[in-house]
Amino acid sequence: MSRNGLEEHGGGRSWIDRISHFLTGEPQDREDLIEVLNEARERHLIDSEALAMIEGVLQVSEMRVRDIMVPRVQMVVVPKDAELETIFPLVTESGHSRFPVIGDDKSEVVGVLMAKDLLKKMREDSGLLVQDILCPARFVPESKRLNVLLKEFREHRSHMAIVVDEYGNAAGLVTIEDVLEQIVGEIEDEHDFVEEEYIFQRSEHDYRLKALMPLDDFNDYFGTDFRSEEFDTVGGLVLHHMGHVPERGEKVTLGRFQFTVLRADTRRVHLLGLQVNKDFDEEQTMQGFAG
Repeated sequence: MSRNGLEEHGGGRSWIDRISHFLTGEPQDREDLIEVLNEARERHLIDSEALAMIEGVLQVSEMRVRDIMVPRVQMVVVPKDAELETIFPLVTESGHSRFPVIGDDKSEVVGVLMAKDLLKKMREDSGLLVQDILCPARFVPESKRLNVLLKEFREHRSHMAIVVDEYGNAAGLVTIEDVLEQIVGEIEDEHDFVEEEYIFQRSEHDYRLKALMPLDDFNDYFGTDFRSEEFDTVGGLVLHHMGHVPERGEKVTLGRFQFTVLRADTRRVHLLGLQVNKDFDEEQTMQGFAG
């Protein structure tokens, strides 16, 4: 074995030589690169988190805005003709820093309201209208690749763009955080988990929860009765029903609960998104669960 123990036995090329060849030589397929990176992880030259981030970078180059955007029906918006004082409760409750400003309906976005501008202008004149202080909106097509969008965000120092369909109507929105989360996983901010808590409620039907949340705690929180001798955490529940260690973005629905994997490595799930259908019959939920 040669210096630093980086060369393979039998006179083969080191993993560094192979990855350098991939990056500087003729393009190879993605599977070849992933194989090299997995070998590096097995040799403890990079850890699982680093590998997951590299895979995220590769994934971003293939994904499009439509794959990660917040759909129009879920956008938190403010009307352009609203007085500042009337929208203040909405802005403070949502915790967002930017809001699409709409005209007649959500398909017509005319600008963006910055929360910091709202606070400043309200002190000066609370009777101002939203349209008096809005900023121009950036518009991007649904088909734009995420790596191109990330570059544009950086170049223009912007953090949010309105996604438009082929007819020019707003189809949703996307933020720089949405793109970065495809690389580094879910980004928790000051509104997210308290350190000792397992679950964080983002809205009436939307939650974030740690995969290590005990099933007993989940049952107490949602009034369910998920039980199994094979696992005792929500992550175990999800793994059991998926039948494999899932990748980020995979989903599974158990009755009124839809779980989405937000962060995972090659061994286990770390963070889950949860959408709850409040109108679903709880008896159907339990009938659909086989522990």
